[in-house]
Amino acid sequence: MTSSLLMPRGRVRAGVDSRQEAVGATAPTRILDWQHPYVTSMRRRIGMTADVGETADPASRTADLRRAHQWIAKAVQPVYSVQDERPVSQILRRGRGSCSQRLAVLEAVARASGVPTRVRGLLVDGTFWYPRFPRLHQLVPHQVVLAWPEFRIDATSWLTVSELFGGLDELSESADGGFTNTGSETLFEALSRTAIDWDGTTLCPATGPACDLSAYVLSDLGHFDSRDALFTHHGQTLCPMARLIAEPVLGHRAAS
Repeated sequence: MTSSLLMPRGRVRAGVDSRQEAVGATAPTRILDWQHPYVTSMRRRIGMTADVGETADPASRTADLRRAHQWIAKAVQPVYSVQDERPVSQILRRGRGSCSQRLAVLEAVARASGVPTRVRGLLVDGTFWYPRFPRLHQLVPHQVVLAWPEFRIDATSWLTVSELFGGLDELSESADGGFTNTGSETLFEALSRTAIDWDGTTLCPATGPACDLSAYVLSDLGHFDSRDALFTHHGQTLCPMARLIAEPVLGHRAAS
């Protein structure tokens, strides 16, 4: 049984009108503080292409984002931090972060390179994380607010982070199967090898771990211009007191 005791009180999380359009942006935000020297240094080490706006080749932009993802996967240790609003510069300084925080680093690098980003808000069933906490189910929040990034690599279309390394049907054919949410591989690493499908539209293999995760989606919260806007509107997963108590422990616990 998951827990609702750690959730913010008096907040209703429901989907938005699907006709509303989030245009995204490249501007820095409090979370995506890409002008910070830590982010600048990271881009230099990765060898990211200079900002050339919407005239950049989409293939080159995608290749840059893939390199950034692989760098983050190696350089930022996966932990169970619960502070979703922590600025990217602090994540890089600490050298560790949750899946959500590591995705934020990828967004910040994209914006710094002239690639507009936005996020899709998903309300995910807490049971999705049961395999990570086999003896502590009662402490897993029953709903988790997930900011799922999208990148505008050309003037007309958005690339979801799920398809950064290829189409979902193509990725679903991975010989290693889908994502089990167990072991050392986190959701962030899994993006590079298997389909992460929140909508149930992928032709998944009949056997092996599932790549269709749509059964865990409780609500589609819609698109937001930034993860800052999503968390301002819907709040973080845990209430402030729960984050204060949990962060010193979970923020150092390796995701394995």
